Amino acid sequence: MALKIGTQAPDFSVKGTSELTLNLHQDLSGRSFVLYFYPKDFTPGCTAEACEFRDQFEAFRDLDIPVFGVSRDSIETHEKFKKTHKLPFELLSDESGKVCKAYDALIPLIKMPKRITYFIDSDMKIAGVFQDMFESKKHIEAMLKKLKK
Repeated sequence: MALKIGTQAPDFSVKGTSELTLNLHQDLSGRSFVLYFYPKDFTPGCTAEACEFRDQFEAFRDLDIPVFGVSRDSIETHEKFKKTHKLPFELLSDESGKVCKAYDALIPLIKMPKRITYFIDSDMKIAGVFQDMFESKKHIEAMLKKLKK
């Protein structure tokens, strides 16, 4: 079950690609953004989802909406994934699984991230959510539809 719309986005600080360390509330306060959780770099569904975000990235950029991908993979794996697929957005490493858990994006028994996408508004509240483990491209469609309203 995803976090409910209107819920305060849990704060966190994690390392990301491009030597980024992101503190959510400090670095993105006053900005809307997309935070998408996915199971694992280089798997077919996750690659399709990341490449769809890449292919639609211009629409997010034109709306001044940063996109961040989150999984439990290491920074090293994220860097390879980002380079291999020419991803123009940051990937965040949640190796401990704490961020995934805070966003209700962790499958309890196997501790793998769920495929869930959040749109977080400038007040740091959940303004949109899409959850579907198998329809990766629909996450992007749902977010763009939400943003264009």
